[in-house]
Amino acid sequence: MLQIKDLTITHLKDLRVILDKFNMVLNDGDKAVIIGEEGNGKSTLLKWIYNPELAEEYTECTGERISSREVMGYLPQELPSADKYKSLYEYFSGCEDFFNKNPKELSEMAAKFNVPTDFFYRDQLMESLSGGEKIKAQLMRIFMGNPTVLLLDEPSNDIDLSTLEFLEKLIKDWKRIVLFISHDETLIENTANVIIHIEQIMRKTRSRYTIVRDDYKNYIARRAESFDRQEQQAVNDRREKKKRDEKYARVYNRVEHALSNVSRQSPSEGKNLKDKMHVVKAMGKRFEKEDENMTKMPEQEEAIFFKLGSSEAAMPAGKTVVEYSLDELKTPDGSKTLARNIFLRVRGPEKICIAGINGAGKTTLLKQIAQELLSRTDIKAQYMPQNYEELLDLEATPVEFLDNTGDKAVRTRIRTYLGSMKYTADEMEHPIRELSGGQKAKVLLLKMSLSDANVLILDEPTRNFSPLSGPVIRKMIASFPGAVISISHDRKYIEEVCSKVYTLRENGLE
Repeated sequence: MLQIKDLTITHLKDLRVILDKFNMVLNDGDKAVIIGEEGNGKSTLLKWIYNPELAEEYTECTGERISSREVMGYLPQELPSADKYKSLYEYFSGCEDFFNKNPKELSEMAAKFNVPTDFFYRDQLMESLSGGEKIKAQLMRIFMGNPTVLLLDEPSNDIDLSTLEFLEKLIKDWKRIVLFISHDETLIENTANVIIHIEQIMRKTRSRYTIVRDDYKNYIARRAESFDRQEQQAVNDRREKKKRDEKYARVYNRVEHALSNVSRQSPSEGKNLKDKMHVVKAMGKRFEKEDENMTKMPEQEEAIFFKLGSSEAAMPAGKTVVEYSLDELKTPDGSKTLARNIFLRVRGPEKICIAGINGAGKTTLLKQIAQELLSRTDIKAQYMPQNYEELLDLEATPVEFLDNTGDKAVRTRIRTYLGSMKYTADEMEHPIRELSGGQKAKVLLLKMSLSDANVLILDEPTRNFSPLSGPVIRKMIASFPGAVISISHDRKYIEEVCSKVYTLRENGLE
C-alpha cells in the first residue's frame, strides 16, 4: 500500500501552492496516471513520493508518506547528471542486484527491451545513447532491484513502438502498484485504471486535484458532460435570476415611489406602504441568500492554444521543398555507420514522420537535415531538437529568450502570448532552467509561432505536452500551412498529423 496524507507543496520562489492537502491511497493492481498541464507539479509529486529530499531544492513540502515496506523504483524525467558520463557497465554496476543476475536472465531482459545482449557491459557513455536507449537502460536497472512500486516519469518518451508496446504490457500485467506520468494518450488509455488530475485554476492562484477510479476515456467524457451540465444549469440559474431581479426591481421602485408621494394626511396608507417596503426588503435579503447557493460556472484549466504559421507560410502542393540525400549516416563520433543510401523528398505542405527502432540514428539524421535546411535562403526553417537545451539559454527568462530587441511593445506582446500558454507573471520571469519540460517546449513552439517559418523540423514534438494539450498541439501542427519533417513514436500524432511515415533502416528510409 502507498498512502499520502495532507501533502501540500509550495514553490519557494513565487510562494505558489502547486498542490494543496493532497490525499491518495494506492493498492496492488492500481495503475495510476498523473495528468495535468505543464508546470502543475506532476514531476515534483513523483519526486517527493520517491525521496522528499529531491523536491526540497525548490519547494516546501508538508505531509506524510506511508509506504508499508514497499520497494520503490523511480524513473526520472531526465537522466541524472551524475549518470551521464558513466559507461553502461558502470551504470549497471551501481545496482547491487546486477551481479545477482545470471547470463540467461540478462539475455532475457535484453531481448524484452530489444537491445543487444552485450548492452550491459559496454564502455559506451550513457550520455551518448539515443533518448530511447537511455529510457531502456534506466528501466532495466530499476527492474533489477525487484521493485514493488513503479514511479515512472514519462517512461514512453523517446522509446520506439515495439518497446512502447512492451511497456504497455508490462504496466498492464504488473500485479503491484504503478504510478506514472505520461503524455502518450494511447498508453494512458490502454493501461490506467486510476486517474489523478492536478489542476491550477483561477489563473493559477488555486490548486485543485481529482482522483477517480476509471479509465481515461470515461474520465474525460464524464468530466466534459459534468462541466456541460454545470454550465447549462449555471446559465439557466442566471437567466432566472435576471427575470426575478427585474421583477423585484419593478416592485421595489413602485413601493418606493408610492412612499415618497404618500400624503401626510393619510397616516394609515403610509404605514401600509412602510410595512410593504419592509416585506420587499426582506424578500431582497432572501434572494441574496439564495444567490449564494446558485450554481457556479465550472472552473477548469483550459488547454493551451495558439497558431503555427501564417498564410505566408503556405506551400504550393507541387513545390519540392526538400530533396535530401546522404550516402552514409554515421554516429556523431564517426565510429559507426548507422544507415546507407538515404534519400528524402518533401513536396508542398507534406507532414513527414520518421520512425524506427531506438539507436537507428533518427535524431542524428534529423540534425543533419536541420543543419542543411536552416542554412538555406529560399526557405525559412525552424528546428525543435529532442534536447531543448541545445537551443535554449537556460539562464534567460522566457521573455528574454524570445525577444532580443528590448522594445517595450514587443515584450508586452510576448507576455500576452505566454499568458495564453498558461504562464503566470512569475513564471515569465523564472530562468528557463527552472521550467518543466513542457514549459520549455512551449517556449520553442512560441518561437516558431512568432517566426515566419514555412518548414518545421521537429524531434518528438508532443513528448512533453499533457494529454489535455496533446490534441491541440496535433491539430496545430496538422493545420500548419508549410512542410513538417518530424520524428515521433506518438501513435496519435502519426495517425492524425502525418501524411507519410518513413522507417529508418540500415539500407535507408523506407
